[in-house]
Amino acid sequence: MPTEILMPALSPTMEEGTLSKWVKNEGDTVAPGDVIAEIETDKATMEVEAIDEGKLGKILVQAGTENVKVNTPIAVLLADGESVGDTNAMPAAASSQPAKAEAPREAKPEASDGEKSKGAPVPASGLSHPEVGDPDGDYAEEVPAGAKLATQTVREALRDAMAEEMRRDERVFLMGEEVAEYQGAYKISQGLLEEFGARRVVDTPITEHGFAGMGVGAAFGGLKPIVEFMTFNFAMQAIDQIINSAAKTLYMAGGQMGCPIVFRGPNGAAARVAAQHSQDYAAWYSHIPGLKVVQPFTAADAKGLLKSAIRDPNPVVFLENEILYGHSFDVPQTDDWTVPIGKARVHRKGKDVTIVSFGIGMTYAVAAAEQLEKEGIDAEVLDLRTIRPMDVDAIVRSVRKTNRCVTVEEGWPQNSIGSEIASQLMVRAFDDLDAPVLKVCGKDVPMPYAANLEKLALPSVKDVIEAVRAVCYRD
Repeated sequence: MPTEILMPALSPTMEEGTLSKWVKNEGDTVAPGDVIAEIETDKATMEVEAIDEGKLGKILVQAGTENVKVNTPIAVLLADGESVGDTNAMPAAASSQPAKAEAPREAKPEASDGEKSKGAPVPASGLSHPEVGDPDGDYAEEVPAGAKLATQTVREALRDAMAEEMRRDERVFLMGEEVAEYQGAYKISQGLLEEFGARRVVDTPITEHGFAGMGVGAAFGGLKPIVEFMTFNFAMQAIDQIINSAAKTLYMAGGQMGCPIVFRGPNGAAARVAAQHSQDYAAWYSHIPGLKVVQPFTAADAKGLLKSAIRDPNPVVFLENEILYGHSFDVPQTDDWTVPIGKARVHRKGKDVTIVSFGIGMTYAVAAAEQLEKEGIDAEVLDLRTIRPMDVDAIVRSVRKTNRCVTVEEGWPQNSIGSEIASQLMVRAFDDLDAPVLKVCGKDVPMPYAANLEKLALPSVKDVIEAVRAVCYRD
């Protein structure tokens, strides 16, 4: 199949640029290292090199075109025996492709520190998701006008997301322990084997290091694996593959080879599964450059974010929660419901304090906000949804309105997500804060097995309420 040449990024913060000149013309033969085009931004210019040999079959973006988004297909490279007519069989340009991004030869000058401090955009490959309409990030604004809503469990939403993407792109496949014949340890993959067959729904041996490595290799080869871990605690066996192979290859290959893969499965505490099966890995993986880390709360976000993760050209760690699988939420019934990676959502608007959480932590945050309302405290609840890249702008925007912040998560307190949020607010919203940022986390101990001790080790609604009272000086 013809290979799409994508608009490359001159720097990690680049969103768009001008395709100033084509050095090669349609029909020209190119070899690896040949300069084929020049692009520029207001900061620098660069040359685009070919990384494969072939013929420049079709130019999709004409010279002089401004505001070309990063990862937009700009041309099509044909291999021997391929013709321009073959491009008609390719998916639409807005879809995610495994095409190899062209390698930038030189960037001059480097982006300024001020530009680097601005969060990078997070589109899927060749796909720019719509911005949230409401500047406060109101959930309703993400749902298209007139869209019907249907109640679904998180389990059903995740299954539908995978099924839709597997129908959409034959390169997408699922692999993991008991995902096929047993239909998933938590029945997330129910019905997928029957529809897609054993070639695309693959049961693996109990060897996380082995099948995670197979998935990474498949992604290097142009496929789009979804690797399911029965629990992310078992992914400790595969962490070398996730971090050293999946996360670092794009950088170490100079942009010439990426790893479009999703690692997904339940994360964090369940119910009485003790210390080795109860860890929350959000902070662990969010520390790693090259990974995107997602942890949804609602069924709508679980579906929309998983579809975006599957289309993303980068490795995505998709953290679910066993307790949330059976929770039901409204999900928009649209032809292609997606949620942008890297965008937080205001779950509940308020004016007195901002409660920031994600995943199952939202259950504590939402319940606390409802009780606090009876005490006259109007809490805004912000659902991060994506842990890396974190939507710090949304946090700052909310705190500038409420002047107080409490973070909620089940992970341990040291080096937690809340610690990062507090650090960011010290830099970007120090003068807006009327109280210290307080963290509500799991206790700093291995998870006990006994039910009464497990309850004490996890955060609670009471903990959140007490923290909010403290920052509002109501205690």
